Amino acid sequence: MSRPREITGPVLVLVGPTAIGKTALALEIADRFGCEIISVDSMQVYRYMDIGTAKPDAAELRRVRHHLIDIVLPDDPYNAARFVTDALAAMADIFSRGRIPLLTGGTGLYLSALTRGLFEAVPVRAGMRDRLRQRLEQEGREALFAELVRVDPATAKRIHVNDTQRLLRALEIYHTTGRPWSTLLEQQQQAQQGVHFSSILQICLTCGRERLYRRIGERAGQMLERGLVEEVEGLLTMGFSAELPSMQAIGYRHVNRYLAGEWNLEQTRDILIRDTRRYAKRQLTWFRKNPELRWCRQQDGQGIFDHIDRFINSATSR
Repeated sequence: MSRPREITGPVLVLVGPTAIGKTALALEIADRFGCEIISVDSMQVYRYMDIGTAKPDAAELRRVRHHLIDIVLPDDPYNAARFVTDALAAMADIFSRGRIPLLTGGTGLYLSALTRGLFEAVPVRAGMRDRLRQRLEQEGREALFAELVRVDPATAKRIHVNDTQRLLRALEIYHTTGRPWSTLLEQQQQAQQGVHFSSILQICLTCGRERLYRRIGERAGQMLERGLVEEVEGLLTMGFSAELPSMQAIGYRHVNRYLAGEWNLEQTRDILIRDTRRYAKRQLTWFRKNPELRWCRQQDGQGIFDHIDRFINSATSR
């Protein structure tokens, strides 16, 4: 195996569940410590998808230089492997200007791929995906998800019933190999190759559940008020299908069902809040599996600044 790549300069990481306040804090950190921000968000890479992804606004993008935002079209597949390549290039660019990379977002898989490595691809039987898609149309998503619960309960706990892409992938792997996807991932743990960071501080924001749920509710309302429905209508007008993986993300799939007449606006808002809460819980579950994260309360800004100050002083004095 090739030797893991090494990053010798100081690197900051700020992650946490959706709506907890990462953007505002990341901007403060960047101002105080001379950082440029690398987005660790699987949806903010897409152009034209601004409101539903809670992208930094124009003023925030001018305030601090950002990377990996608006880099692909909504119908361009983007994954963890591409993220690792793009993030490494962005870090090299940032270091060349004497700045510090600050990776921030909520996609735990992307952070894990960068710091701990990517799993090897699992070969699948030809035609299996097509057969599963046919079953999806005939039997429905719930039936296939029930099958996944039976054959691979660990994976079923990690994905949402509406996450068609991962649902099909999990069943595709099971029916090809006869083994659960979760088992294969565990066995590949020893073989993964990550990037070695000589100096990295990884912070995960946390707060009380009621506070987080209140923030999620407020954000959902703000997204609809700011024009999420119109944003989705615009994407459909541009020819981006509602069936695209990017259009199945939280917020976008909800508005698509509203536009299809399945829900009224109040139902759309309520279900969006419910599903965003569930997503936040899954994010926290993912982050809890990372022993390298330092957990900090979202309200303790000064304490976080103190941690970063000590880290940078230590890293630069070596």
